[in-house]
Amino acid sequence: MTNTTYDTNFVRHIGTLAKLDLTDEQAAQLAGEFQDSMPVVDALLKIDTTGLAPTYQVNSLSNVTHPDVVDEAHMFSQKQALANAPRQHDGYFVVERVIDHEA
Repeated sequence: MTNTTYDTNFVRHIGTLAKLDLTDEQAAQLAGEFQDSMPVVDALLKIDTTGLAPTYQVNSLSNVTHPDVVDEAHMFSQKQALANAPRQHDGYFVVERVIDHEA
């Protein structure tokens, strides 16, 4: 059983990782919701699943796949692909860095 207290500091940390700007009210509400939902997770963790096969989906549908075939008639040359790129270097697209700090 988890004995963690989910306070607003914890929620703000998770929010930062998810790149969410949370108000004080939202952080307080989510902290309470974490606290309320963890006993359910604890109960699920106690269920003996020994011998059960993993289940990836439960609706009996199957994924439709197609062979991975290259259709050269629908391909761009490297020059065509880069023709409208605002920035490029040595045949590659140049994009701005997305991650600005370590999580």
